[in-house]
Formats: sequence, structure tokens, C-alpha cells
Amino acid sequence: MLLVTVDRLPAWLLPLAGCTWVATPTLDGLAGRGLVLDRMLATSDDPLETLAGLAGRDGREPAAAWPLVTAAAAAGWAPALVTDDASLAAACPAEAAVCHVPIAGPPRVAATAADSHLGRLVAAAIGQLAAGPHRLLWCHSSSLGHAWDAPDEIRTAYLDPDDPTPPGGAAVPDLEVDARTDPDLVMGLRQVFAGQVTLLDTCLGELLEAVEQRFDREPWTLIVAGVRGLPLGLHGRIGCGPLPPYAELIHLPAVLVDHRGRMAAQRYGGLTMPVDLGRTLLDLLAGGPRCVPVSMPAGGATDPRCGRGLIGLLENWHGPHRDRVLCRAARGVSVTTPAWHLVRPETEAGLGTPQLYARPDDYFDACDVSDRSTDVAESLAAIAALLEADPARAWAMPLPDGSA
Repeated sequence: MLLVTVDRLPAWLLPLAGCTWVATPTLDGLAGRGLVLDRMLATSDDPLETLAGLAGRDGREPAAAWPLVTAAAAAGWAPALVTDDASLAAACPAEAAVCHVPIAGPPRVAATAADSHLGRLVAAAIGQLAAGPHRLLWCHSSSLGHAWDAPDEIRTAYLDPDDPTPPGGAAVPDLEVDARTDPDLVMGLRQVFAGQVTLLDTCLGELLEAVEQRFDREPWTLIVAGVRGLPLGLHGRIGCGPLPPYAELIHLPAVLVDHRGRMAAQRYGGLTMPVDLGRTLLDLLAGGPRCVPVSMPAGGATDPRCGRGLIGLLENWHGPHRDRVLCRAARGVSVTTPAWHLVRPETEAGLGTPQLYARPDDYFDACDVSDRSTDVAESLAAIAALLEADPARAWAMPLPDGSA
């Protein structure tokens, strides 16, 4: 099993989610081999919380629990984690071999892909794979939020002949965007970031090739998932600064390539959360040749905050129906249903005026329709207000008619 997680990877900028101008041939190939989760949403903008969910831990388990790592160790899979995130390296259980690859600073534009931070991280992952009998390799990168260091030939590939020169350097910008901001600056920064995404895709291809050579023809499962998006000017900010939980921030890319090739080239449009994917990985691990029992917290089969495995999708396209995903972020809360996405930004006085966006038509949260669908906005805003005071009730409250 190979788990690749990437912080600051926005779903909307990837071809597998419909973007037509960014090149990611490796991810495109994986989407053709696997199951794409079209609507996986984070329940927090805290990366450790999302990563713990992808490792199978729901919000009611202790912070020290990382079920996927523990279960893999019990099954004799010798789990290994290769990451540039010091907080993840420190949180990972002792059962895993941990390789921390620090992000060098100050960032500089790399001469080659191998010289970039992503190149060094993947080289470390390949080395870890060759050094031991690891059958669960988890590679996590946070560098999209720290260094845009793709080589010049990749950075400039997205420029048209008449485009102005994009900003130089490898530092990740952090600026507010308003009517006074030069649109050429916004486009230039997006072009530079697109080059960084293409570099990520290239490095991912090298890692996949190494895994295939290491395991030869043995079956293996691959998961690629985002952890947080990166604001790129859709809602007044570019960079890693705080943002309310718009889809730009919490809509995550996710691809699951099953070791048996089930449901290849399929897309699931139902609501999912990182913990659902984490529960699926636990189920796949438990179904391997050396089965280990995987415990679920009491009430986990019915509590909507717990993971709902996606094995049914792989077997007979029976999915875990979710009627909502709730998110508590640093700058506000959101309620997403199949038909709506409501955001309540955080203000100095508390939660601000609700903003309501139609799904799936308004993919980018561009048109607030709260004044046209007032009943829905008021009902979902009440759920959002409960999320911090009484989260169990917020997850269980009946939804208004038409929200599903």
C-alpha cells in the first residue's frame, strides 16, 4: 500500500477535477486506473486533523491513535513514513519507521527536478523503500505551502508569448486580492503554482515507477489525496494566509487505485470525508493475506462523524450516503450538503453573515444566493452555529427540504 498525501493541493486546479490548462499526466493515468472521489471535503483546515482522518482516526479517538499505522505494524507490513512535515513526523506512532526530510530555506528555484525539494523528498521515499521490507509506505509533502522551486523550464511552460513575466523567486506569496490588485500578478502566480503542480506530478511518477519495480508484479493499493487547498485569488487571498472554509480551501482531490483493479476509471460524486478514505484503507488492510482485527469506536456504524468505508463502491457501487459534511476552520464554519454549500466567515464578533452557494453548479463559490433561498440559508446557518457548541447535534439535526 502506497499512501501519498499532499498539503496545499487544490482540487480545482487538477485535470482530474476538470481543469484544462494544467498538465498532470501521472495523476491523469491514476484516475484512469482507479476511483476518483469527486467530493471529498475536509472537516478542518488543521492538516494534522485531516492526516489523522486519512490514517483512520475519527474525532472521538485519542490524539495518539493512528489506526492505519498501528494495524499495518500488527499485520507485519513494516510501515514507513517519509515526510517534510516535522509535526507529522513527531505525531506518527513508534511502530513506523520515520524519515524526516526538512525543507531547506530560504527557498530557491531548482536547477533540475531532482534538485527541488519535492525531488529530494521522493528520492528519500525511494531510498526508504529500498532499505527495508516496507509494505506500507506513506509519503507526505507540505512543500507546496513552503517553496515554489520548480525549475525554470517547468515554471515558464504555462506562459503564452504575450504574457508578462511572472513573479520570480521560489518564496510562496501571501497577499490579499481586491479590485486594485493587478490581474496579471494573479495570473502569473497561478502559472508559477501550476508549474509546481506539474513538478509534483513528475516526482509522483518517479515514485510510482520505483514502487512497481520494488514489488514487481505483486498487487498493491495506491492512494493520492490532498490535505488542504491553497487560496489562489478566488476569495480575496493568494497564499497560505487564513481563509473561511470555501471549497477553494476544503475541497480535496482523492484517487484510490485498488490492488484488484476494481472500479477503474470510475468517479463517485457523493459526499465523503478523509476519515471515510482512512476507514477504507483499514478495511483493505484487514482483508489482506494476514488479517488483523480493526476495531471501530462504539456507535461508529451510525455516528456520522465516524468513517464510513468505501469498500462497497469497489464491490457493487454501493456507497455510504452522507447528507452533510461540516467543517470548523480557523476563519469560520461551513455546512455542505449534496445541493448546497453554506459558509459563515469568522468575524471579531463571532460567526458572520451566512453565504450560500448552489451545488454542483457553483463549483467556485462565486454567487451567493442566500437572499434568494432564505429558508435553506437560515436552516443551514443554524446547523453551522451549533458546530462548536454541540457538534453531535449539528451532525444529526434534520436538514431542510431540498438540501439533499
